Amino acid sequence: MKRLLRLLRWLLKAAVFFTLFAFALNNQQETRVNFFFSTHWSAPTVLVVLSAFTLGVVVGVLGMVPRWWRERQAVKLNLNAAPPTSDNAPSPSAASEVPRGI
Repeated sequence: MKRLLRLLRWLLKAAVFFTLFAFALNNQQETRVNFFFSTHWSAPTVLVVLSAFTLGVVVGVLGMVPRWWRERQAVKLNLNAAPPTSDNAPSPSAASEVPRGI
C-alpha cells in the first residue's frame, strides 16, 4: 500500500512538472509589462507569470505573519499558565491523602 501511494505521489509530481514545463515552452514570446512614468519590463511570458505568482505568495505570507506571531505568543502564554481548576475538583493535596478506616 505504501508503494502504491509513493508511486501515485511521484506520478502527480511528474504530471505537475510536465504541465508547467509545457506551459513554459508554449509561452516563450516576449511580453512587455508597463509600469508608471513610462517605464517597462520586457521578458518571456512565463517569467512574467512566475514573477506575479511569486509576488502574490510573498504578499500573502507577509500578510499572515502578524496573525501567526500572535497565535504563537498565545500558545506560549497558555503553556506557561497554570491549568484552570474548578471549585468541585479535589485539590492535589486532598487527592494524595489516604482515607482512614472508621
